[in-house]
Amino acid sequence: MISLFNTATRRVQRLEPRDGRISLYVCGVTPYDTTHLGHAFTYVVFDVLIRYLRTVGIEVDYAQNVTDIDDDMMRKSRELGISYDRLAACEIEAYERDMEALNVLPPDYFIKASDVVQEIIEAIEGLERAGVTYEAGENLYFRAAGFPNYGSLAGADRERLIELAAEHGGNPRDPFKRDPLDFILWQAEQPGEPAWSSPWGKGRPGWHIECSTIASRFLGTPVDVHGGGRDLIFPHHASEIAQAESFNGSHPFVRIWMHTAMVALGGVKMSKSLGNLVLVRDLLQRVSAAGIRLYLLSHHYRQDFDFDEQQLRSCQLLADRLAMILSSTPSDGESTVVDDLRRHFERDLDTPAVVREVEGIIRSVGKEPPSEEQAAALSWASSVLGLGLERAAA
Repeated sequence: MISLFNTATRRVQRLEPRDGRISLYVCGVTPYDTTHLGHAFTYVVFDVLIRYLRTVGIEVDYAQNVTDIDDDMMRKSRELGISYDRLAACEIEAYERDMEALNVLPPDYFIKASDVVQEIIEAIEGLERAGVTYEAGENLYFRAAGFPNYGSLAGADRERLIELAAEHGGNPRDPFKRDPLDFILWQAEQPGEPAWSSPWGKGRPGWHIECSTIASRFLGTPVDVHGGGRDLIFPHHASEIAQAESFNGSHPFVRIWMHTAMVALGGVKMSKSLGNLVLVRDLLQRVSAAGIRLYLLSHHYRQDFDFDEQQLRSCQLLADRLAMILSSTPSDGESTVVDDLRRHFERDLDTPAVVREVEGIIRSVGKEPPSEEQAAALSWASSVLGLGLERAAA
């Protein structure tokens, strides 16, 4: 069984399936300027987690949202002079095309926030009944002080939480907030923006309530693994916890919080707001999907890294060599080496160790044909890493 680092407990712990199943929720994209390498790192990592679990006989129920109604979407649609839904449709199509090109398995549930507004309203009504909301400036807010240990997921003091909120869309200077850490549940209608009728007037949902509602509705609680980039820990994921556990009577919302590291370009984290992006569609013009996946998976999911063109090309050479071996050698047999590879996956999804094992086998083979055991190990690794190269041997 696999063990993963749980951000909430700050330790590696076993992921125990329930009735042979695991539920997984990963925060999806805000569909504009997709898909950059930071996105790809997150979704490739969780793709490998799913592939490994299914390989060892565990079923995975996987849900992912699309944040198609939030402040950034509205800003971008105004800049481009197109409607938010047209922008979302174009970018979602591009994102799905990029994920398919990278051999990333689609989620079982791929839910746009705009499609579940009524369910979100019902969740907010539950929070009202729990007494953790207030209205101000025509908006409805969640009262952070009403939830014990709000923000504990981040492991930071109040001053740092306010800084993180400012960095990650929390708007602590909102003049209508009673506390800088409070956050919007329902935002009043703004000119030129989409709006839905609600008990609090026409408007649209806040960002955080979208994910906690979708995760709870489609997977139930507790969610076994909830994932996303590390930059979502606060305020987004901390706010999801506060909402979900206020709504469901403090029952745990998530068993394991799994966060991926940041990908940088020139020492600065890739960010749509900064525009310092390496886009997947551009990379695919010069390297293969297998090369990109090997490059990403040569970094541990909790290890920040800076994009390195030379290392990417080295991974492409490794992918080419692996494809040549698997296309010329039968690989239907058993391999004791697979047991070693499996142990790397089980130890906090140590994909860099798996990539090193693959490199080691290929080096030992040299120009000679690999043994059946070596070929079987390489084929198994290709399958679980999602490289797709094992198909060449079929």
